Amino acid sequence: MEPIVLASSSPRRQEILKKLGIPFVVHPSSIDETPPKDIPILKVPEFLASRKVNAVAHSFPVNYEIGWILGADTIVCCRNRIFGKPQNQEEAVKFLSTLQGGTHKVITGLALFSGETHYLSTRTSVNKITFAPMTEKEIQWYVNTGEWHGVAGGYRIQGLASCFIEKIEGSESSVMGLPIFELYDILREQNYNLIG
Repeated sequence: MEPIVLASSSPRRQEILKKLGIPFVVHPSSIDETPPKDIPILKVPEFLASRKVNAVAHSFPVNYEIGWILGADTIVCCRNRIFGKPQNQEEAVKFLSTLQGGTHKVITGLALFSGETHYLSTRTSVNKITFAPMTEKEIQWYVNTGEWHGVAGGYRIQGLASCFIEKIEGSESSVMGLPIFELYDILREQNYNLIG
């Protein structure tokens, strides 16, 4: 199986690729993750995933033979507002105070580039997460765990936040940052040999 260049340093995305037995090398991209204002929210993760792939592709020397590059981006969206990665504890508290007691969307976009065919495929996975009502004390307890660091919306579905998640409509792997169904679909479309 050919190794894939993962344009992300996310441990969750790496875990999912390992689980699928896909060999990969980590080559995070450094892009400005501020989306253009004229893009619909639903398209933002796919757009950013494509930009990550493009940035990594252009970071290699001119004669370098590129095999596969995989980019992914996940956003949390509530009331037509994107909740990025909290900058500090106060912002994490603010995010969770808004998300608690309601339903929001977690949208993950994928982009896979084949160096052989010079073709870029994209997919989007939309999920709904319902948080139970949380008290100020519960929010502060969760934020004090530090799980909010480096994650969209300020919570990790696979961590202690699961104490407060009432319902998931969609794919848990997508909420973690790499939707397995869409990933398999995109690999199959590009003739990446996953199952031999």
